[in-house]
Amino acid sequence: MAKQASTEKGAALPAEEGKVSEAKGADRASPEEGRKGVDEKPASEAMMHLIVFKLGAESYAIKIEQVKEVTITPVITRMPRTPHFVKGVANIRGDIIAIMDLEERFHIRPEPLPEGLNPNVSYTLVLEAKDYSIGVVVKEVPQSLNLPTSKIDRAPSFLQDTNISENFIEGLARINDRLIIVLDMNKILTQEEINEISA
Repeated sequence: MAKQASTEKGAALPAEEGKVSEAKGADRASPEEGRKGVDEKPASEAMMHLIVFKLGAESYAIKIEQVKEVTITPVITRMPRTPHFVKGVANIRGDIIAIMDLEERFHIRPEPLPEGLNPNVSYTLVLEAKDYSIGVVVKEVPQSLNLPTSKIDRAPSFLQDTNISENFIEGLARINDRLIIVLDMNKILTQEEINEISA
C-alpha cells in the first residue's frame, strides 16, 4: 500500500508541471511578464558537502571532492626518515600511500575513545591532491554533512599555523552551537614534506 501511495504522489508532479506550462503559454502575448516571473523565483542556495571527523575533542571536516574513499585502516608499515606525523605506508586497493596522523601534525592532544569503540580499529580517508595521494587516519567513523555555504565563515588569520606557507583552514562551519573546522587538504603539507612523502 505504501508503494502505491508513493507512486500516486510521484504521478501528481508531472500534472502540476503541466499546469505551470499552460500558465506560461497563456502569457505568450507578454514575454516581459514571463521573464519577470522567472527572475523573481528565489535561487537555491549553494551547498557544501563535507566529510566530518574528530581530532582530539574538536570536529574537523574536508570537502568531499578532496576525499577519494573512506576505508578501515589496513596494516601500516613504518618507514624511516619520514615526518613525525606520518605513521607509515599502507597498501590500499593496490596503491602504496603514506598514512598521516593529523593529531600529530597539529599537536592535538588525543581524547579517550567513546565507550564501545574498538581501539584496534581506525578509519582512513584517502585524499587525492594534484601531485600525490595520502591517507588520513581517524579513530571514529567519519560522517557526511551537507551544509549551505552561508553557514561557513572565513577563519580569522590568527588561527593559521605560521609554520605553513599557505592557510590550510578554509573556514568555520556553524551548526547550532557547534563549530566545525573546515580544512583545505591541498594546503596541509609544505612542499618539503610532500617531497619527503613522495620520495
